[in-house]
Amino acid sequence: MAIPRTRPSAYPAVLSYGFRPFFLLGSLQAGIAVLLWLPLYYGRLEISSVFLPVDWHVHELLFGYLPAVVTGFLLTAIPNWTGRLPVQDFRLLVLVLLWLAGRVAVFFSAEAGWLLTATIDCSFLLAVVAAAATEIIAGRNWRNLKVLLPVATLFAANVMFHAEAHYQGVSSMSRRLGLGAVVVLVMIIGGRIVPSFTRNWLVRMKPGRLPASFGKFDVGTIALSAVALAAWTFFPDSVATGALLVAGAAFNAVRVARWAGDRTLADPLVLILHVAFAFVPLGLLLAGLAAFAPEQVPAAAGIHAFAVGATACMTLAVMTRASLGHTGRDLRASGGTCAVFVAIVTAAILRVAAAIAPAATVLLELSAAFWVAAFIGFAVLFGGMLVRPRQQARRRSA
Repeated sequence: MAIPRTRPSAYPAVLSYGFRPFFLLGSLQAGIAVLLWLPLYYGRLEISSVFLPVDWHVHELLFGYLPAVVTGFLLTAIPNWTGRLPVQDFRLLVLVLLWLAGRVAVFFSAEAGWLLTATIDCSFLLAVVAAAATEIIAGRNWRNLKVLLPVATLFAANVMFHAEAHYQGVSSMSRRLGLGAVVVLVMIIGGRIVPSFTRNWLVRMKPGRLPASFGKFDVGTIALSAVALAAWTFFPDSVATGALLVAGAAFNAVRVARWAGDRTLADPLVLILHVAFAFVPLGLLLAGLAAFAPEQVPAAAGIHAFAVGATACMTLAVMTRASLGHTGRDLRASGGTCAVFVAIVTAAILRVAAAIAPAATVLLELSAAFWVAAFIGFAVLFGGMLVRPRQQARRRSA
């Protein structure tokens, strides 16, 4: 029996599903934050924040943009897992307002004070974990509770970030903890959707070699990588940590090679998932090499392979696919969508290169420009469909 995915509502369509407000607001925030970042970095702009410019930049992408997109994904996926109606209307509005309050509080934290800012900002992820856990438990979908562990870790990292920045003057460990949690989430969720969507497309369009199914090899690889990232959080310069990270890179490279990504060149919506996931082993490798040879491979190279490569590319890929599918449109990449994908992958490559060659500031500036183009481009291309009712609903009412 078909399960109704939304209930009749007097609220606007943008509050009918979690992906709608959070994908739109998250993409706008990501673009604007980096647009402001370079003037801040060069000292040409000041904001009323207790954070140093680099900490504000890190925080607003790692604990501003990412939680928004993760929330949009979770609140959209959970109804499919549980068969329950989605979190929508007033409950969704409360979450949106909490997220917005966090962005305002962080921007004006010099006036609000660090403790009030931390309380407001951290309350969002706590509310998301509570809402998601409530829905998963109510639907008796016990196996997916594990997905909330990286989200809860992200919440803990945000709390640590505020405390670390206040008491030590700059964040360090909390950045790696938060980014590590997100990479683990990419390995868990991406490790399921990449081969699944690839298989579906190949069966329909290009019969032949199919991706390997999720199995013990994947579980072992994720476990090894999680241990490596935990060690990286606390002991980033240790040779043992470096060895674990390089091992994790090797296993993840084998993992992505088993998914038949080379057969998906004809479909950008599938191909981008493979390209995004390929930054996971690259990031692990660079982070590992930084422990062995920090003069040749700066720590920032691995960090940005994780952040701009694996995370930003994967989130844009998922945002695009979910926005098309859940608004009743064909899963087909337009020219504009392909341009967004090219822009974010280019931004990732240039940002890693800028970390390795910091004297070439043009690489940093170009990376920022491509990042802004990707996220503002997504907002322009998909904003209309995210705020309007599902396409089929409009046709029935016409």
